[in-house]
Amino acid sequence: MRQIDGGAGGGQLLRWAVALSALRGEAIEIESIRGARDPTGLRPQHLAAVRAAAAFTDAEVSGLEEGSETLEFDPGPVTGGATAVDVGTAGSIPLVFDTVLPLALQARAPIQLTVTGGTDVKWSPPIDYLRYVKAPVLADLGLQMSLDVERRGFYPRGGGRATLTLEPSDLRPIEHTDRGQLAGFDVYSVATVDLRDAEVAERQAETAALELDSLASAPVETSVEYVEAASAGSSLVLVTRYEQSRAGFTALGERGKPSEVVAREAISSFETFDAASGAIDTHLVDQLLPFLAVAGGHVTAPARTDHLETAVELVRAFGYTVTVVETEDRVDVTAPGR
Repeated sequence: MRQIDGGAGGGQLLRWAVALSALRGEAIEIESIRGARDPTGLRPQHLAAVRAAAAFTDAEVSGLEEGSETLEFDPGPVTGGATAVDVGTAGSIPLVFDTVLPLALQARAPIQLTVTGGTDVKWSPPIDYLRYVKAPVLADLGLQMSLDVERRGFYPRGGGRATLTLEPSDLRPIEHTDRGQLAGFDVYSVATVDLRDAEVAERQAETAALELDSLASAPVETSVEYVEAASAGSSLVLVTRYEQSRAGFTALGERGKPSEVVAREAISSFETFDAASGAIDTHLVDQLLPFLAVAGGHVTAPARTDHLETAVELVRAFGYTVTVVETEDRVDVTAPGR
């Protein structure tokens, strides 16, 4: 049984450890789960992610309870099938999906996962980041997936619902080293129906479009949507399309925060990215790492982050070779694959 120190990271380390355990068919024991977080141990979102992975691998699991700081996960083959999990809070649906996405590389049959929880919440990428940034990148590499967002869920009540469908897939080596010329921007602005009178979604989108027009000579497409949800909220996802890659930048609305500020938060993140080098954004590079470790390839991002460090150490612990080279304005991550 492979021993994993869960105190070295947060929920991401747990999710990737379970995913890699399933891919390699290796039992793991994770100790000191989220040891540096407050509170420590498993939270509802993590329980949902492990339950989903266990359902698709007929895994034997112990320690799967809220607050537990030790988890044993012993998977069988990735059999596929369909299951549903309810986070029970506004915990992130996209992060639960992140645990299952790599399983497509070993699946014997299609996988269908329905999750109830939060689609657009703090400390995680909004569902539109997964839908319009990460999913297209993975699809270009050969991952066969579809995503159906049935209902949005914002903090504090959650209640969102989405379904991820995966087909057994073979991934090509990942090569995202240069951006190429900027081709255009896509702005996805979403707000709940009770914010329609204040034109929250329009104001977010219009502010973003005006700011982008002043920053770059590239076309801007905007999408404005109002949705039903149990809690009021809004989100904005800015997608930058380059000739050879794409990147995403996000912001969430909250009570007392003007729509214009939401838009400018995403714009500010884009400006930081644009001033540096690297083909993909800093959030995407660590999310792609398990796929890079398995399929091999070379990706670049503007900076080295703690999340990337944690992900690199974890995949190395499973025996994968990953090299990280940091230069003045970017970080290069390479892997030979298996």
